[in-house]
Amino acid sequence: MKVHKFDTRVQHLKYQVLREIAREAWNDTLLENLHDIPKRILPKDHPTMRCCIYKERAILTERMQIAMGGDKNDPNVIEVIDIACDECPMSGYEITDLCRGCLAHRCEGACKKGAITFDEHMKAHIDKSKCVNCGACAKVCPYTAITNRKRPCETACKVNAIHAGEDGAAKINHEKCISCGACVYQCPFGAVSDKSYILDVIDMIKKSENNTRYNVYAVVAPSIAGQFYYAKPGQILTALKKLGFDTVIEAALGADIVAYAESREVSETDSFVTSSCCPAFVNYIDKQFPQLKDHVSHNLSPMASISKCIKELEPDCKIVFIGPCTAKKMEIQKEEVRPYVDSVITFEELQALFDSRDIEAQSLEDAPLSDASPFGRIFARSGGLTEAVAQGLKEHGADHFDYKPVTCDGIDACRIALLKASKGVLNGNFIEGMACEGGCVGGAGCLTHAEKNTRAVNQHAATSDKKTITESVRRMDQV
Repeated sequence: MKVHKFDTRVQHLKYQVLREIAREAWNDTLLENLHDIPKRILPKDHPTMRCCIYKERAILTERMQIAMGGDKNDPNVIEVIDIACDECPMSGYEITDLCRGCLAHRCEGACKKGAITFDEHMKAHIDKSKCVNCGACAKVCPYTAITNRKRPCETACKVNAIHAGEDGAAKINHEKCISCGACVYQCPFGAVSDKSYILDVIDMIKKSENNTRYNVYAVVAPSIAGQFYYAKPGQILTALKKLGFDTVIEAALGADIVAYAESREVSETDSFVTSSCCPAFVNYIDKQFPQLKDHVSHNLSPMASISKCIKELEPDCKIVFIGPCTAKKMEIQKEEVRPYVDSVITFEELQALFDSRDIEAQSLEDAPLSDASPFGRIFARSGGLTEAVAQGLKEHGADHFDYKPVTCDGIDACRIALLKASKGVLNGNFIEGMACEGGCVGGAGCLTHAEKNTRAVNQHAATSDKKTITESVRRMDQV
């Protein structure tokens, strides 16, 4: 019996589209059966979510386009499905039923644009054509009757990169977007989605001819612990090989490499260093704090670090990173990363790939997974990198170094630390920046988002047969 667990129906619908696209791609029948997929997913003649079955299927067609790579002219990996984004009320300040029609009219006095008017019952109203959403009226209302209504995607986006366009649909400001995917996970209608590259991955696997022409590697993020709750990590490893990957390697081994190098970098600085592991965090610095770019660690991310090692040993291989992160899909477009990682898929997409081949991981062999140290594995949760760098300093014999880490859990915390750093008042010499709250376990591409995922990462780390970072790194001849 297949067991799937997603947080929302939106995720499940996205998974269904990915699964059906993948099934047809494996069978080389995608083009001929493409138009049958919406009817396969929504076979009934009455709508389940929208005004009519035709609109539901039209939206499914748009989802299929994103599942097949999306708009090639749009460089961002996050896209908006316009016809799916029409159910949310417009953002802005509104007068609620709490308005008592008081005599004070403080709201009217606070509004500099003359946007507040009153009806015959003295109840306040806001003229949207004049309102500039400054919030002055809400601040002075004694009944807190004025509320700032925000769309879920706008609330989720901590960098103010998403807004309503003239047509009412969400629009993404590419100058601000860091591709973290927070809007993707929070949109109740699934109108915002990340592009999928599963077709590229299927193509790589098929063209490898069972790994005889070249080997296909799966580099798996440590946050996988707890995601496929119905199977053990070793069974997922076996499932990946059954899917067609020749070798499965922990990205946590790359984390060990980064922790070892980054701890040395921190100990040698006379200022401060920020982590380079979270691509959304690095992207945030590039766009909002460009004056701090020189403080970003010069090391590649764990994904890129381990992939570079593999490519140096086997230049013709193909490498697919599998993790929780939509921003990784942007990271591999960078010039310094592109040569090492061929594609990225999320845990959501991996579940769809398993089911497109009817692979039931829970029934497979529990293979050993013993690449990384426990310190590399805890990179998956907030604070893990901070602890790993402390261990790296210890192993470098730099116990005397006055290590002052600043652990930032989520973009809001990152913003505060970076503002302090930009003003020269940061009380620290290392910033661990994680765009997703909780760390990678909170990534938009996770199947589930819960406290248990952090516990699962800690438990997975405890099973490592390595005791030190050095022991792990030496396997790749990096020391």
